[in-house]
Amino acid sequence: MKKRILLLAGGQSGEHEVSLKSARSVLAALPRDQFDVTPVVISKEGRWLPPGDTQRALETGEAVPGGDLMLHRAASAEGYDAVFPLLHGPMGEDGTIQGMLTLAGIPFVGSGVLGSAVSMDKVMTKQVLASAGIPQVAWRLAVRREWQQGREEVKARAAELGFPLFVKPANLGSSVGISKVHAASELGAALELAFSLDRRVILEAMTSHRPREVEVGVLGNDAPIASPVGELSFDADFYDYATKYTEGQAEMHLPARLPAEVAERLRALALEAFKALDCAGLARVDFFYVAETGEVVLNEVNTMPGFTTTSMYPKLFEAAGISYSQLVTRLIELALEKR
Repeated sequence: MKKRILLLAGGQSGEHEVSLKSARSVLAALPRDQFDVTPVVISKEGRWLPPGDTQRALETGEAVPGGDLMLHRAASAEGYDAVFPLLHGPMGEDGTIQGMLTLAGIPFVGSGVLGSAVSMDKVMTKQVLASAGIPQVAWRLAVRREWQQGREEVKARAAELGFPLFVKPANLGSSVGISKVHAASELGAALELAFSLDRRVILEAMTSHRPREVEVGVLGNDAPIASPVGELSFDADFYDYATKYTEGQAEMHLPARLPAEVAERLRALALEAFKALDCAGLARVDFFYVAETGEVVLNEVNTMPGFTTTSMYPKLFEAAGISYSQLVTRLIELALEKR
């Protein structure tokens, strides 16, 4: 008998359109002899769109307003064997939708409430990974109220890290709101941008002038496996939103051009981070690698990474011999296994 799958896409974050692209790819790849798939797009206002509007959003790749209140429609998920919450960023990847599905007793793809929430929050991620002994860049936390009441103290924290440094909202993805600050004169504008999007902001030191960005995919629940290591190269100052989502702006190298021992260390660290954060199903773990010193530091953990056929996560497992269709099928199997 076919499994009934509810595929959720869109959502209230700045990654709404990215989620729609991911959903189109997953819909095309799920074997129809195994699954009966119903897509539902969640609008940017947090409402569940009816079938016609959902189809329009998926076809156009653009946000569509309207729909029913989230909790009014949530009960309709009870008729499904599993839910694939293909939502990126806040109100989707941060434990909120996972909590609702957990209360409803419905299996779902990906990490649970704890793993999703902790991995989404950069402050909590850093604190958990530090306790696990996983190397990270030096960092400082700043809160919006501190910036409003005493800017010099926040600036002093940044000066302790040195320039250049990164300023990041604590709870956003896809490089939204991130700035690379080259000098103290640029710090104020970067903090204003980040604080306009989040009340907590991370200041991060750089490992070197131009570290290499490498990524590892993780697949599984309590016995996860790590993909080969992939590398991203680009001409931009850093891997910002435009570079990520503009075709031709970045190049993937699979496998990454690394010494074998470095690649194995990265894969081992990715698995350690996955387990320390109590992740499940899938995650993409991003690292910086400094070739001159051999230094490796963990940058971020994404519990619902971009999922188009050309996204890094599926490509990492394609390099391991797992096709896109096999990958999405395995993720649903893992959701049912987790239950």
